[in-house]
Amino acid sequence: MSEIEIHGMVADGFEVVREEFAAAVAEEGGSGAQLAAYVDGRTVVDLWTGAEVTGDTLTGVYSSTKGAATLVVALLVQDGVLELDQPVARAWPEFAAAGKARITLRDVLSHRSGVIGVDGGLTADELADDRVIATRLAGQRPYWRPGTACGYGGFVSFAIVGEVIHRVTGRSLQEIFEERVRTPYGLDIHLGLPEALEDRYREVLPGVADPEELAAFWAAVPGPHSITGIGYGLNSTPPLDQVAFINTRRVRALGQASAGGVGNARGLAGMYAAAVSGLDGHAALLKPDTLGEFSMLHSTGGDLVTGAAGQYALGFQAKGLRYPFLSAWAFGHGGSAGSEAFVDPRNGIAFGYTRRRFSFNWSYPEHDRLAAAVHSAATAS
Repeated sequence: MSEIEIHGMVADGFEVVREEFAAAVAEEGGSGAQLAAYVDGRTVVDLWTGAEVTGDTLTGVYSSTKGAATLVVALLVQDGVLELDQPVARAWPEFAAAGKARITLRDVLSHRSGVIGVDGGLTADELADDRVIATRLAGQRPYWRPGTACGYGGFVSFAIVGEVIHRVTGRSLQEIFEERVRTPYGLDIHLGLPEALEDRYREVLPGVADPEELAAFWAAVPGPHSITGIGYGLNSTPPLDQVAFINTRRVRALGQASAGGVGNARGLAGMYAAAVSGLDGHAALLKPDTLGEFSMLHSTGGDLVTGAAGQYALGFQAKGLRYPFLSAWAFGHGGSAGSEAFVDPRNGIAFGYTRRRFSFNWSYPEHDRLAAAVHSAATAS
């Protein structure tokens, strides 16, 4: 393979990050990746590589979208518009059906509601639209007693949140994100990609694996009607094709709040910098009390859908448990195509990473080495 060309900049003292990025993308195969980082609102890393990829290129970020959606919730809680411990059904009476009357917004955000999908599954077309998902979820019985366990609703959890927001404010979660987060801070993270920006989108690519490796992996994957299968949308007919999903224009246009977001590394890192440190002269989005509430550990010790990797703050993944070199208050959200994003409020590090190619087994070891390199450089400087 020819030498992979790395573009962009790193601040003084962050040269090791460029080296780690070059090594990581070489191992992946060079299909395209971006890495960005801020420290206290200042850009310290802005790198990219791959055919047809620039620092401005947009791609599907899947569940990193949940971090953007959670920021909207945090702002509305901060404003006093939403109450975390109020039952969802108070704003959305239909949701009380089938034993869901006591489920709160906090239960949903901490993945403890038991509502992770629907019997018979949701088609890719249905999963594109949060309002359609919400209609299907309203009559669904939880898959475990709410509050007794944690389980990740990969494609549906923020449709519940979005419906509550719509019932309370009369506006969509996506509209509020655009108005209060994306536009003021000039962020390249979109919950609903305008047609005018389609030329900047690059398709997510399928993973590549040795046929025997691939066969062994799929042989061990839980069945479509298992808890894991339901949580990942595999119980529909046909099972959801995650690669095709975000590469569908309708999905990007609607920007469903669990997995339909489009962005780049700059946008992801900048969003978390804006939340905690402020950006480009704008104040931080979250006040200390709000930050404390949403970065607090809520669901730990494993997840019925994802296993040991499922560790959550409120709406966000608990990144201090994922990366032990970060503080206990670090939070963010990754996505199944390989995006990763987080912020550590203690040291002001905000991190964003995207890649175009799925891993065939949803394993992304470069996250560890890149996060460690950024943290090491930031704390050394």
